[in-house]
This record gives sequence, C-alpha cells and structure tokens, in this order.
Amino acid sequence: MRYAVRGGKRLRGFLVLEGARMLGVPEGRAISAAAAIEALHAYSLIHDDLPCMDDDDLRRGLPTVHVKWDEATAVLAGDALQTLAFELLCDPGLGTPEVRVALVEGLAQASGIDGMVLGQALDIAAETAGHPLTLEEITALQAGKTGALITFAAEAGAVIAGADRGPLRAYAGGAGPRLPDCG
Repeated sequence: MRYAVRGGKRLRGFLVLEGARMLGVPEGRAISAAAAIEALHAYSLIHDDLPCMDDDDLRRGLPTVHVKWDEATAVLAGDALQTLAFELLCDPGLGTPEVRVALVEGLAQASGIDGMVLGQALDIAAETAGHPLTLEEITALQAGKTGALITFAAEAGAVIAGADRGPLRAYAGGAGPRLPDCG
C-alpha cells in the first residue's frame, strides 16, 4: 500500500486542502479527506495497471504493484486502499456526522458506477470498439474516469466548511456526480 501511494502529483489531495483553506478550514481539519482521495486514487491506479485492465509494467517510472509482487497482492493492496479511503472520511476531525456522511456518499458516488468505475468501463469498451471515439464519447469517458474524482476533490473543502459548493464545482468543471447536501 505504501509503495502504491508514493510519488505522483497529489493533485486531488491538493484540491481538497486548497478548497478547504480558501474557506477558512485549517489543513489539520481537512487532511483526512485529502488522504482519503489520494488513497482511493492509488487504489484505482493499482487496479488499472493489472493485466486484466491496461496491463502496465511501470507506474511513475517504477514497476507496478503486480509486477513488483504479484496480481493477488496488487488486488488486495488496492482493495485495502479503497476501504482505507472511506475509513479516513469517518474521522471525527472532519466535522459533524452529517459532514462525514456527505463526504463518504460523495466519494462513493464519484468512484462508483456513475463516476470513476463507469469511466473505466467506457475506456475498456473503447479499446475493443474497433473505431475511434467521438468527442462526446471521450468527454463522457473522461468525466467519469478522471473528472468525477476531481469534482469530489474540488468540492470536499466546501463540504467540510459547510459552505456553498457552487464556486468550487464550477472550478472543477462540474464533471461527475455532485456531493450531497449535509445540512
């Protein structure tokens, strides 16, 4: 798990922290949400690299998890990072139970069948389609595969602050499912 979270841009975590900071939330209060989105993103990369998906041997210039160890270890490390993400969103330091539930629900939606998983499924289907994707199809694929987690990350700081998510949603481009209201 540690191996999989090393390196990278940490863009999603940065967006959580900066969105929270802009709304007066101290970093210490938002750090669990930033760590959660990074754990979930790392899980998605581990699974994306597997032979049954993109079959990549390198990630960030290093052997992928399934190459360094084996496929079973990679699946389990990814599964553990996914569940860790939701555990981190249960941190009482993030705020009220309503805030934490809104974050859990939002991340579940952004990473699930209407978000990242949908985008990955569209990506796999596109590889076997035998024809180039249209701009509309590419946009839908990326809105799920990448955009839904970016939108969650951009809005999470506002959820933690109990503020209007509209400006941060607009900044994220509004892709993917919207975080639920918590108040």
